[in-house]
Amino acid sequence: MKHTLSVLVQDEAGVLTRIAGLFARRGFNIESLAVGPSEQDKLSRITMVVNGDEYVVEQLIKQLYRLINVLKVQDITSTPCVERELMLLKVNANSGTRGEILGLAEIFRARAVDVAEDSVTLEVVGDPGKIVAIVQVLQRFGLREIARTGKISMTRESRVNTEYLKSQEIKV
Repeated sequence: MKHTLSVLVQDEAGVLTRIAGLFARRGFNIESLAVGPSEQDKLSRITMVVNGDEYVVEQLIKQLYRLINVLKVQDITSTPCVERELMLLKVNANSGTRGEILGLAEIFRARAVDVAEDSVTLEVVGDPGKIVAIVQVLQRFGLREIARTGKISMTRESRVNTEYLKSQEIKV
């Protein structure tokens, strides 16, 4: 199972290397990784997605706490969260397909950031499901290049579980 971990660390040189080394020594792959400044001065937040069962993730969290620069670790997998990812996507486009590609991009609220004679580059921001969906839709045109950030995630103060809401039928 995929787990999303939110890790608050002191913003110092080598912290990310030590965390990545910890995972590598134990044979774990980090599927997604995003790092940036947090709301607190001199602290950074690392959001990572890792594969493993509950026991394995619990052991990884204990190991993370042993690193001196790690202040807080949360497994936010089951917590209602806002999740976002950024992707740049370069798609083959000629004069005959460009309009259709831009129309599909509009449906996904993607933005054209570069238009060339034979391609269109789109900027897509959204939850990971949206990112996967637009790639599938545009694949038939031919994808030249994809660059994706790691997933970033923040718990919802409202505690509203949007995954639960999506699963419910709307009754009128």
